[in-house]
Amino acid sequence: QVQLVESGGGLVQPGGSLRLSCAVSGSIFNIYNWYRQAPGKQREFVAAITRGGRTNYKDSVKGRFTISTDSAKTTVYLEMNSLKPEDTAVYYCNVGLTLRVPDDLSSWSGPYWGPGTQVTVSS
Repeated sequence: QVQLVESGGGLVQPGGSLRLSCAVSGSIFNIYNWYRQAPGKQREFVAAITRGGRTNYKDSVKGRFTISTDSAKTTVYLEMNSLKPEDTAVYYCNVGLTLRVPDDLSSWSGPYWGPGTQVTVSS
């Protein structure tokens, strides 16, 4: 049984940092994503990392966010720096396994989602 559990969300002031974690269990995957959904908006891609270490980021978070995994690929991290109020959202971990990893990782989402963790950036 696949389980994804996010943690690390919270309230932070603009310019601050947070590190999200997603514990992954139950199967082997080769693409690990973070998505987010702000109130009244559609869920959107934030960052992706393949099992081989290739990464992709939403343009607005490039240079501020970093996605990574542990060596066992059981935890996915999202290091978020220089946070802005527009980063406020529920952040979701998403994983999957595909035979052909797409060139554009932002266009692909896996079938497994975590329950989400709230990130609020406000003074």
